[in-house]
Amino acid sequence: MDNELIYLDTYVLQQDMRIRMPKSILENLNLEKGKSRLKIYYDQLNKSLVLKKEEKDRDE
Repeated sequence: MDNELIYLDTYVLQQDMRIRMPKSILENLNLEKGKSRLKIYYDQLNKSLVLKKEEKDRDE
């Protein structure tokens, strides 16, 4: 998996547990603020968090 990773930036975890997303993530994944959803996975082998764009539209 490491050879597939592209480093984008480093951010400090905010006091209220938020993580600021680098603008390059929004641009590269075509995400919209307040609308796009990300699935969060934990990769136990590499001790890493993985964020994946939710592809299906949610009508709720």
